[in-house]
Amino acid sequence: MAQTITEKIFSQHASRDVYALEIVQIPIDMVIGNDITTPISIHAFEKSGATKLANPDGFSIVLDHFIPAKDIASANQARISRDFAKKYKLKNFFDEKDMGIEHALLPEKGLVVPGDVIIGADSHTCTHGALGAFSTGMGSTDLAYAMVTGGNWFKVPESIKVVLTGKPQEYVSGKDIILEIIGRIGVDGALYKTLEFTGDTIEHLSMDDRFSMCNMAIEAGAKSGIVAYDKITEQFLSDKPLAREPRILYSDSDANYVQVLHINVAELESVIAYPFLPSNTHTLTEAVNDSIKIDQAFIGSCTNGRLSDLKVAAQILEGKRVHEDVRLIVTPGTQRILREATKLGYIDIIVDAGGVVSNPTCGACLGGYMGILGDNEVAVSTTNRNFVGRMGSRSSKVYLANSAVAAASAIAGVIADPTQS
Repeated sequence: MAQTITEKIFSQHASRDVYALEIVQIPIDMVIGNDITTPISIHAFEKSGATKLANPDGFSIVLDHFIPAKDIASANQARISRDFAKKYKLKNFFDEKDMGIEHALLPEKGLVVPGDVIIGADSHTCTHGALGAFSTGMGSTDLAYAMVTGGNWFKVPESIKVVLTGKPQEYVSGKDIILEIIGRIGVDGALYKTLEFTGDTIEHLSMDDRFSMCNMAIEAGAKSGIVAYDKITEQFLSDKPLAREPRILYSDSDANYVQVLHINVAELESVIAYPFLPSNTHTLTEAVNDSIKIDQAFIGSCTNGRLSDLKVAAQILEGKRVHEDVRLIVTPGTQRILREATKLGYIDIIVDAGGVVSNPTCGACLGGYMGILGDNEVAVSTTNRNFVGRMGSRSSKVYLANSAVAAASAIAGVIADPTQS
């Protein structure tokens, strides 16, 4: 019987053929925790009486939300993970010395590979599906169970096939594609399903684009997002010391899908998600016509903090100045991205234009620090959520956009078209 790529990944891990809606217990290749969620997992692990990790090399802790610590509480929270990592001699522990946002850092380190089953106590763990893996967010106690047993229980998700056709226009990116999808199907349109991205557009999308698309699958309610392995994936992985041998799988041509969604990307312009849902999408033309004044532009997060985001921002900002009424904050996804952007001159351009570059952190995205919005302030942001109070005050507003739009808007003082910058 034909299978989707997701069903095949589960079948390999279950050592038998499994299909959508079956409930299975399987081993997990990588468990991911961060400074916010891992202490809860550690408490549950210790309460269970466990004295060792079932798969220590398949467990990563990345301190990325409030590091360097923003206050006493976050410092104490981080200390719990540091002590645990030291006690169990955890190989994959990443603190200030090797900093990065978890969903940018782990692919960079080769710790997540095609064919893996990956879980993390963070909803945007689905990012790693861009590598042809099954990756999903779970609760902290689910992580603890995996820490103790090396596996977990899953209901195999049904799949929605997203067929993307055509070459994207200038300044149209993976962020625009996933916002378009969410706008069409809604924030629960893919509830507990896999969004499988296919079609000839894929060959025109960089890994950064693919990471953005899979990252925001959760914003449509999806359990995971996935893109099958191809030459672009191969090139991305070619210089990395991979933790495991990739298991390269593809959906059968006659696999069963609960829905097939077709999008002509060649006709797509940049998409802006208005407050207060990622599904409240409008075209860039509509946003420009609405003359939306902004107080802050933010470029970063696990969605759009990669080198290509900094590159396009630098291209637009070069020789220009950020509007006098706007704060531009740029957060590279990892230290490696920061170093590479520095070598290429992107950081100098951003700073010369009046932007501020922060350490790699999730802080601004969830209204934690390094970019909190005040009362009634408006931001255009490359992050993944624009709920009420997401980036600060409950009276603030967040408009989601790609990095080119964010950079152009920082210059204009209103949401702007990068082709006109």
